[in-house]
Amino acid sequence: MIKQIAHIGIAVKDLSASIDLFQKLLDSTVGHQEEVVSQKVRTAMIAAGLTTIELLEAMSPDSPVAKFLDKRGEGIHHIALEVDDIGAELTRLRSMGFVIIDEIPRMGADRCRVAFLHPKSTNGVLIELLEKVVDAEEEQ
Repeated sequence: MIKQIAHIGIAVKDLSASIDLFQKLLDSTVGHQEEVVSQKVRTAMIAAGLTTIELLEAMSPDSPVAKFLDKRGEGIHHIALEVDDIGAELTRLRSMGFVIIDEIPRMGADRCRVAFLHPKSTNGVLIELLEKVVDAEEEQ
């Protein structure tokens, strides 16, 4: 079951400059920053009312975010939907014909298990499903 929109991911060329811009725009501050080495990306989370903006900067030219920036430029990269049980949600969506990119959820930013749906099955929008990790043992 989808709980809420967790965040909107925005691909940026310069994380530092974008943090400054969005902090001013949203009258907010960065709540969390990290490098997600498996995705070759640096992230910064900025509160925006009841949701969050996730700024994404590529760490290498072969990262998914770098490829997105080369093809489309800066802008909305994905919408993340929080779920209670990512495995059950992937099963449900797969049975309805959605194309799953990550058959097995992996660790993403901010201690969340994540999996993506292919944009060709979601009207061109990259959808991230995320489940917050409660117990440190679940990370392994």
